[in-house]
Amino acid sequence: MSALEAETGDAGSEKERRGIQSIEAGGQLLLALGAQGRPLPLRDLAKAADMAPGKAHPYLVSFGKLGLVTQEASTGYYWLGPTAMQLGLVTLRMLNPVREATPFAENLARETGHSVALSVWGNQGPTIVFLFDAIYPLHTNIRTGTVMSLAGTATGRLFAAYLPAKLIEESLLEDERRLGPDIATPIDREELQTMVNEVRKHGVSRSVNNPTPGVCSFAAPVFDYSGNIVLGITLMGRSRSFDTSWTGVQAKAAKECGVEVSRRLGHQTLR
Repeated sequence: MSALEAETGDAGSEKERRGIQSIEAGGQLLLALGAQGRPLPLRDLAKAADMAPGKAHPYLVSFGKLGLVTQEASTGYYWLGPTAMQLGLVTLRMLNPVREATPFAENLARETGHSVALSVWGNQGPTIVFLFDAIYPLHTNIRTGTVMSLAGTATGRLFAAYLPAKLIEESLLEDERRLGPDIATPIDREELQTMVNEVRKHGVSRSVNNPTPGVCSFAAPVFDYSGNIVLGITLMGRSRSFDTSWTGVQAKAAKECGVEVSRRLGHQTLR
């Protein structure tokens, strides 16, 4: 290492750590546009970014040259530009729901001590693709690759609530053939609709001592940027240490985890 490198090394590291404040300040305008979700006049945009309009304008001019923002000719309002849109699309194409959800699921299992499963809609229905064990023995038949009953499990009812009705009706018939009538008890349209409404009402699906006695669970949905369900996060535990109320600790933990992963995938909850 040269004397010059030795003298400037620490200073260079410090500058890199601090970043460039002007870029960080200007970036607040882009974040504000994304958060508001609609074109804004300069005054409102500057206010949303906690910045004076006179300070915000030069940033917007530079962002406009880069295509990060655009200004509507008819109203003068600012909105995200083609470059920002392209960057967003590239990011969305690269997102893998299971990969994005895995650290959140692992953290949920660690914080609650209960078991957590990630599931996707596979060729045969809701399929477990990742499983984090509880810190205590939990006796279930669930393993990676297990296909869950649509009507008989929290995980299955979760997908039944958010996937197209026609797909679910066809899958229920396959469910009975695959699992047999003892496990996949046939249900009528009215009973299915009641289950679906319950999931949509609470934002999570619940199972209490069924299909496995002594085991309870909550399953939360994960949505992508288009609002489609792409993943299920199921929190499972022993009945005696698991709060099964819709507003309890376990229900909230599962739901919050699903919301956080959905945000990572570009889903925005309606205001």
